[in-house]
Amino acid sequence: MSLSEETLTGGNVAASVVLVTDPVLGATVRKPATPATPTVHALLIHLADVGFDGAPRSFGIDDQNRHVLEYVPGTMANAMPAMTGAELARVGALVRDLHDATASFVPPPGAVWDVAIPADRDDLICHHDIAPWNLVRDGDRWVIIDWDGAGPGSRLWDLAYVAHGFVPMHAGGDPAVDGPRLRALVDGYGVSAHLRPELVQLTADHTRAMYDLLIDGARTGAQPWAALHADGHADHWGPASEYITRNRAAFRAALR
Repeated sequence: MSLSEETLTGGNVAASVVLVTDPVLGATVRKPATPATPTVHALLIHLADVGFDGAPRSFGIDDQNRHVLEYVPGTMANAMPAMTGAELARVGALVRDLHDATASFVPPPGAVWDVAIPADRDDLICHHDIAPWNLVRDGDRWVIIDWDGAGPGSRLWDLAYVAHGFVPMHAGGDPAVDGPRLRALVDGYGVSAHLRPELVQLTADHTRAMYDLLIDGARTGAQPWAALHADGHADHWGPASEYITRNRAAFRAALR
């Protein structure tokens, strides 16, 4: 049976992402499978099995070697106004629920991951790209999408990336404004007091690592990082890391 396909736009990494209405599965998103897709599929099945609904359901790989995923209608968080403190706390709680759910995941034999930036530790499986451009808000359900880069990491490393994108912690920011917003996110997650200073440092480190990845991509031609560098993304990540590093004391004080 021929299925109608509609090309979806807005992503930076995956190519040829389409919306397909399947008579059995309903609305699905299909994207080119990678060597990591079978492992990511196993992870998403686990999340569904343990009751975590903040990720799309995974239906495997179709006959065109595409990963088939639940289509989640709604609005991307980056197309909405900046989050309130209560909404940031909800993001923190969502990430905590995700990490609690992945802590019991046992990767299948021969698991393959595609993690772009090695984490500080490999404690559990993380998403590695939880940001406003990967969060769909569909009424009461908030769903994290784009799991291709999931893999081993640590709770604080993943949350540090979340902080950069959702607070947001960008060049030109004001620590007097960003500090309380960071506090709302961290309180929502429930980070213990003794780990909060480390989170601030990891936020600076993770943001700098993203800049370094783009610079290295431009040097080597590795994709999609070379293309993202050509589009000017490094011009954001470099100054953002400098802003966070310069204001670490203020952010630590806000988290006390």
